Amino acid sequence: MDVSLTAELGRTTGTRPSKRLRAEGKVPGVVYGMGTEPTAITVDWKELRRALTTEAGLNALIDLHVGDGANLTVIKDMQRDPVRRNVTHVDFMMIDRNVAMDFDIPVVIGGDMGKLEHEKGMADQLLYTLTVKAKPGSIPTQIDVDATELGIGDQIKVGDLQLGDGVTTEVDPDTVIVHGVVTRSGVETEEGAEGEGAEGEGAEDGGDASDDSGSDSES
Repeated sequence: MDVSLTAELGRTTGTRPSKRLRAEGKVPGVVYGMGTEPTAITVDWKELRRALTTEAGLNALIDLHVGDGANLTVIKDMQRDPVRRNVTHVDFMMIDRNVAMDFDIPVVIGGDMGKLEHEKGMADQLLYTLTVKAKPGSIPTQIDVDATELGIGDQIKVGDLQLGDGVTTEVDPDTVIVHGVVTRSGVETEEGAEGEGAEGEGAEDGGDASDDSGSDSES
């Protein structure tokens, strides 16, 4: 479902005017795409935050109302203050609902981890977002990866995914998304078992030496 957002035209560009806008609870930005020149706009921060808190997150389809018209857009870039983390600038790109484009989709690992837990292992996720190509109406909210059958040493790769109709990716199919690794407690258990084995061997060797010593003393 599309989200509606209203933008204001006619803002003055520059550092000081932008700072004043942010102090008023507004976010400076630009809108471009579809063969148009970038246009400076301003959006209300509360309304922008509302638009970004849907399941689609940053990939939300936004009907951006500018002046007398409205265009379907997505957020192409969003800058944040490195300390306060508040949004300082936002770029909207106009898109065509019937043309496929690239989107970065979050990867979520799920499933019953009973097998890994039994093996004293854990799922180590290596890929957290996947770039896919899809039409705006077919954008997945997230990519779910079922790790139920994952064991220590096993891997799930991009090529193993079922992305759904109309969704493709150009990422190397051999790229590892998640693999099963032994936990620290599992490593300690293995090391403890090896230590006990070595201690047992030492005890047997010590027993032989004692017997030899006893034989020599008797002679």
